Amino acid sequence: MIPLIRVIRPVRALIGCNYTTSSDQLSKLGHNVDPSELLSDEEIEFEVEEVRIAAPYGGHIAGKWWGDKSQKPFLMLHGWQDNAGTFDRLIPLLPKQFSYLAIDLPGHGLSSQIPNGMQYHTIDKLHTLNYVLKEYNWDRISLIGHSLGSVISFMFTSVFPSKVDFIVGIDALKPMAFDSNKVAHMFEEKIEDFMIADMRNQEKSEPPAYPIEEMVDKMVQATRGSVTKEAARFLLKRNIKHSVKHPGKFYFARDNRLKHNFSPSFSQDLSIELAKRINCPYMFIKAKHSPYYEKKEYHEEVIEVLKHNKNFEYHLVDSTHHLHLTEPEKVAGLISKFICKHKKCSSPA
Repeated sequence: MIPLIRVIRPVRALIGCNYTTSSDQLSKLGHNVDPSELLSDEEIEFEVEEVRIAAPYGGHIAGKWWGDKSQKPFLMLHGWQDNAGTFDRLIPLLPKQFSYLAIDLPGHGLSSQIPNGMQYHTIDKLHTLNYVLKEYNWDRISLIGHSLGSVISFMFTSVFPSKVDFIVGIDALKPMAFDSNKVAHMFEEKIEDFMIADMRNQEKSEPPAYPIEEMVDKMVQATRGSVTKEAARFLLKRNIKHSVKHPGKFYFARDNRLKHNFSPSFSQDLSIELAKRINCPYMFIKAKHSPYYEKKEYHEEVIEVLKHNKNFEYHLVDSTHHLHLTEPEKVAGLISKFICKHKKCSSPA
């Protein structure tokens, strides 16, 4: 069995809107303080612990375990270039009788990068979930995912339907189906850009560094405002390091190769066949003001297939892509109700 490296420290949970420890404290941190150690001013009665799961390719998968570690948790999967911090404002609003394990996918947050020369592929994340199952000796898991994490949940459940007993997906449903005439150009561009990023990793050169407020602005701009300045700080805690070259500044610590992650272009027919294999309780939440990233009709076709599952629910919410982070109260009630419907809550929250 892959050994589990347990945490060195307990972590207080983050919740609420008043995140006053962010810019001020980050900008004043000494070089011996990890930004991920920063805590919000608000605390809740929810035990949170950092965990490390050794990965067979070397390094580890990092995670935050919320609640009782003697019970099997909901496994929380974040989106592309985000990290486990994306759920810091949602989890405290979910039923507290359950546990939640939010992991950093490889190359994200506090998880290790994959070896040099290797490229990130979405389908590899199915192996990541199997590593977690093997580590804890679980036969089945319950998944809650956002964006890429939602797509991974869809893929894992359809490939291994006997290993999943519950899914909540937020704002990205399935692998994207690209027009065939665009795929070859995408390959060329991504592979060329990957080679540049991989060489920089091998040279161990430090990425560009910025003052903390500029990093917040860059994150907001990169998400086209889906992540607010206030919410960005929950992601930055696990995504920045002190610059050695430029004291007082920080750089993004996630693997730069992630920008050139290869997401397989599944045909629409394949996604439909995969959807037919999902029979467990499944809730999908779509933000009204978020794009579909592919032809809308592809999304709608798969939703219609999923509706044949008597335990499938579909909700449209008036928000943007990172709604679970920026406006968690808009989805927490829906998710809590769905959890209690299928997991027998003693109380709704």
